[in-house]
Amino acid sequence: MEQRVLVHNADVAAVFQQIADLLEIEGNNPFRIRAYRNAARMLSTLAPSVQTMVEENRDLKELPGIGPDLAGKIIEIVATGTCALREQLRQELPPAIHELLSVPGLGSKRVKTLYDERNIQTLDQLARAARAGEISTIPGFGQRAEQRILEAVQAKLSKARRFRIDMAAQIAEALVAYLRAGEDARQIEIAGSYRRRQETVGDLDIVMSSARPIRLLQRFVEFGDVAQVQSHGTTRASVLLRQGIQVDARVVADSSFGAALHYFTGSKAHNIAVRRLAQAHGWKLNEYGLFSNERRIAGETEASVFKAVGLPYIEPELRENRGEIEAAQAGHLPKLVSLTDLRGDLHAHTRASDGKNSLREMALEAQRRGFAYLAITDHSQKLRVAHGLDSGALAKQVDEIDRLNEELSGIRLLKGIEVDINEDGTLDMPDAMLARLDIVIGAVHSKFTLPRERQTERILRAMDHPCFTLLAHPTGRMIFERDAYEVDMLRIIRHAKERGCFLELNAQPERLDMTDTYCLAAKREGVLVSIGSDAHSVFDFDDLRFGVGQARRGWLEKKDVLNTRPLGALMKLLGRTRLAALST
Repeated sequence: MEQRVLVHNADVAAVFQQIADLLEIEGNNPFRIRAYRNAARMLSTLAPSVQTMVEENRDLKELPGIGPDLAGKIIEIVATGTCALREQLRQELPPAIHELLSVPGLGSKRVKTLYDERNIQTLDQLARAARAGEISTIPGFGQRAEQRILEAVQAKLSKARRFRIDMAAQIAEALVAYLRAGEDARQIEIAGSYRRRQETVGDLDIVMSSARPIRLLQRFVEFGDVAQVQSHGTTRASVLLRQGIQVDARVVADSSFGAALHYFTGSKAHNIAVRRLAQAHGWKLNEYGLFSNERRIAGETEASVFKAVGLPYIEPELRENRGEIEAAQAGHLPKLVSLTDLRGDLHAHTRASDGKNSLREMALEAQRRGFAYLAITDHSQKLRVAHGLDSGALAKQVDEIDRLNEELSGIRLLKGIEVDINEDGTLDMPDAMLARLDIVIGAVHSKFTLPRERQTERILRAMDHPCFTLLAHPTGRMIFERDAYEVDMLRIIRHAKERGCFLELNAQPERLDMTDTYCLAAKREGVLVSIGSDAHSVFDFDDLRFGVGQARRGWLEKKDVLNTRPLGALMKLLGRTRLAALST
């Protein structure tokens, strides 16, 4: 019986994203381009499988932003892996030009300019042009952009492909579900950087125990996404999936499962540090267990390995040899924040700006997920691409929120805005309107190339506004798409402490901004961090799990996270922030 070929939501999203890019390079209708981009963004984090929806004949037009045309293309992609429009566009443009789109800092508009002005079609051509100084002479680029492009291309040409954590999650979760369905595995865990919740994943390591390892590995290599079997033995196998990610599987005895899981989870530096503790006792620690000569001391569970070398259990997200060993020895390991600790979400959009769902729909979904509160923070008017709100539209929304709060029970909607921070540090909304809100999220959406000092001062000035509550996605980076802008984050963090305002960890997997190191710095300075979904649809609340993973890598505990507070405590903190600003 032929196995069902898996089509992940990320696969469909990738096709739509490429269509949007190719349409933009061709100079097509911007509204058509935006429809594909919005659909790609929605699908990349959508929890329900569109393949399952197609197979169950469910109406795809129920999904936000999906009309009859896009629904038809989703069905076509699920059936064939591609669609006629993408193949047509590929034939109309040079075959390698899509590679340029993967270079950070090069969107489709710039790729079009490079193609039109210098006939650049490949990464090698781009690198040669940058080295020769031919990019800086193109209007809109300049020497600084040319140098960044060259560095990005060189990095891309020299490094193996990596995948965002959300893309890896779709693949990993489907693979684990498939293996569990075979009933040959007793224990299964995805290890490696995925388990440590790094932002990006180079490959996947899967550790299993089984009484029938040969049958289990045979099922593994028959997984529907496998494009190439690289090795296949009796206890290990390696495959390359059609998405380009390598998966290495290892089957061990139950008595070795914990040791193997610890070994393959890493990081390498952490493993070396733990191994040295074992060596200090004259023991040997490897993927099979902890041994004194030939006698096994521990290995069935990770906790048994840690306990044997004198340590409490260390969570995977901390295993980077950045002080977790010393903290464990001193009894100072953090009790990391969990998804269930979140009491609400302080960053969400509706269709009033660029969201896909109504105010009521977002509220009901937040309530269904057990949130006590949800801040509605649509964009301000300066962000025209997001159909931002002017003060009149925001005033109407505030009134609508008040009416909905009177009707709903069990959840409170907070009145807010994601307001643009202008180049001079002022906010893109009249003060009188901002004063009516519960929460004001400031965000940089323009002028990313300002010098470090000017960018920093811009943000500091915005933070000093009496109504300013929270700094959204503080460095502006988009993973694989845009580098962080130049900014002194330590000054930002310390100023937030002085000012009494807060910083956001944006949970969108393409952002995950702040980084783990900045989260740790905020913790040490006593600045509370809000883990915000930046939801643009009811499905985007799922992204909070990625934000929590990043927070855990940054050593954040429940007490370090703003939106773990119950509503009453949260409102006191938000009010105190405004009073602190007015008193300075």
